[in-house]
Amino acid sequence: MNLESACRTGLEGAIGWSDIGRSPVLRNCVKSHPFFFRLLDVLAGWKDPKGLRSGQIFMDGKSANSQFHLCSAYIVQEDILMGTLTVRENLQFSASLRLPQSRNSEAEKQLKVNAVIQELGLQECADTKIGTEFLRGVSGGEKKRCSIGVELITAPSLIFLDEPTTGLDANTANSIMQLLHQLSRKGRTVIFSIHQPRYSIFRLIDHLTLMNKGEIMYAGPAEESTGYFNSIGYQCEAFNNPLDFFLDVIGGEIMQSQPSPELGECCKITLAEKERGGGEAAARTMSCKSTSPKKYIGILYVVSNRNVKNILRNPQTSIGQLLLGTFFSVLVGLIFYQVPATLPEAFQNRLGAFFFLVINQVFGNLSAVELFINERKLFIHESSRGYYRTSAYFLAKVFADLIPNRIIPLLMFSGISYFMMGLKQDAGSFFLYVLSLSLTNLAAVSMAFLVSASVSTFAIANVLIALPFVFMMVFGGFLVNLNSMLSWLSWIKWISIFHYGMNVSHSPYGEDLAKCKTAGSKVNVKPVSVCCRVPGEEYLQQQGINYSTWGLWENEFALLCLSLAFLFFAYIQLLRVTRWK
Repeated sequence: MNLESACRTGLEGAIGWSDIGRSPVLRNCVKSHPFFFRLLDVLAGWKDPKGLRSGQIFMDGKSANSQFHLCSAYIVQEDILMGTLTVRENLQFSASLRLPQSRNSEAEKQLKVNAVIQELGLQECADTKIGTEFLRGVSGGEKKRCSIGVELITAPSLIFLDEPTTGLDANTANSIMQLLHQLSRKGRTVIFSIHQPRYSIFRLIDHLTLMNKGEIMYAGPAEESTGYFNSIGYQCEAFNNPLDFFLDVIGGEIMQSQPSPELGECCKITLAEKERGGGEAAARTMSCKSTSPKKYIGILYVVSNRNVKNILRNPQTSIGQLLLGTFFSVLVGLIFYQVPATLPEAFQNRLGAFFFLVINQVFGNLSAVELFINERKLFIHESSRGYYRTSAYFLAKVFADLIPNRIIPLLMFSGISYFMMGLKQDAGSFFLYVLSLSLTNLAAVSMAFLVSASVSTFAIANVLIALPFVFMMVFGGFLVNLNSMLSWLSWIKWISIFHYGMNVSHSPYGEDLAKCKTAGSKVNVKPVSVCCRVPGEEYLQQQGINYSTWGLWENEFALLCLSLAFLFFAYIQLLRVTRWK
């Protein structure tokens, strides 16, 4: 077993970890190499194997395969839970998706959830929400226990934890470690990294490994660690926390009292002897197969149900979109109230009204860029552990966002604005108006979904979504006459949401317009306004809009195709999100 080489060269050589005792402790493996590999991530199977040059990991003398990380539990340093769900609901979500349906009925899953709550001492906060930035929730220790419980649902025999005491006070940290100690005494192996724990935690450790810059300073029974350092000339003072003493020694703060072998030399010899024994079992492979716990429809239902609960308990976005839609519908209705049918006002007002409608549907849905960014860590954490397929998560998130945040505000916007503007009063034209705005809305939202799935920060997403929308607006046909534009630029109109949105908004409303002029110019003769009817098709011709039946539906079809294309690429981007640490 060559742990020193593992940290220095990216797992150069075999790592066997079959004889470390029930509850070993690993400090962080730190490298000066630009590619920073953490030993705990490597052992747990969560480090991208492409970054490792060579080597193998053995568990109980068997080589761990690529699916090993799905059989063990890994509790990350940052608690990744759905904040709007209660402790019990988070555990139930894990049980519903990770326990095989064929061997676990809903009643049995509920019993397992209750058993985990009892085992972790979460009875008092079981029905309390985890908490968000807007919602007060459980304490840090209870949240950490819930993170552990989510992994314990599958009853893993091997548990990895990345600094489980981070951010906790001394008393809470001690209670968490007491819990892990109890789990190790129930037949589970617990491996965790920890930084400078208190003495009461040190007493719970069975096997201790101290590492510094990729080199092993000590690896062996925790109770013998102080004696080892004493034997090489480092004396621990009375009433000094041994782990504080070890850190001082490793950091060079304490000097040797007498000449002795260099720190870590004895350990290296012992580890080399163990390595020879581990190589004989390399041919045997530790089998670990990922099983699908539920059918696809069942997975989709469970994930969708959680998304609905999240929206209902955190309705700020939905309420904001509804209020925004109502405000702008009244605003456009007042500005273009009962649009006149006389020239020249009719052309200008109608063109301005339809441009305002389209721009509102495009820029009024920028909140959609948050869809995959806010839960990106949660998605990576859950999908990598086999909770659900990416497609199930994608469909559940999209439909849960579209109905309350896009469709309902759109229906209110359409109903108010249409009748206040006084457009053609018949049912067919109204439903075409709603359909046109809906497809424009869907195309803009789908593009926002694509950006959201492609980046991890909201600031970058805002820039990436604003630039294409501005270019689409310029090439939409309202600000610039496309016929006078350079030919090598005019093609952009074919991918412009504004271009199709403007065309499809005009087409159903080709009412006859009144063209009036003043007659009678003699003295003492009162001028008379003489009007004639101008067919609505003339207005559409002036705008270069094809007002035939196919001319209408080709724009609707183009918007639908743009929407589907953006959604497809958004799904591809989610598939490309790396699950490795």
